[in-house]
Amino acid sequence: METASACAGNAAACEHISRTLARISDKWSMLVVRVLGRGPCRFNALRREIGEISQKVLASTLRDLEEHGFVSRTVTPVTPPQVEYALTDLGREFLEPVRALAEWVMTNTPRMDAARADYAARRASD
Repeated sequence: METASACAGNAAACEHISRTLARISDKWSMLVVRVLGRGPCRFNALRREIGEISQKVLASTLRDLEEHGFVSRTVTPVTPPQVEYALTDLGREFLEPVRALAEWVMTNTPRMDAARADYAARRASD
């Protein structure tokens, strides 16, 4: 079902789609999914790969992704316990549009840069 047709005359469907997209399409969630798309990862390795993310934000993002079924968390009972995160089947399916969006951004960055420069020039001359 297409998003536009799902929303046509159905405010509840639109609200649900909007809430879900807000949860899963934020910057950190998309970066976590992208990194885990390369394979399972432990917390600190994941944090290093992502870069400028705090421990608190990464932990919260992983909890949200796990709660919504995109990420699995496996604890190995050793001392200290080892925790590994991996994409679930749903997470691997979500990786496809994430990659497509990243590709779209890379392809269209020059156009967006030109639009920002044009906008700034127009604003400066106002």
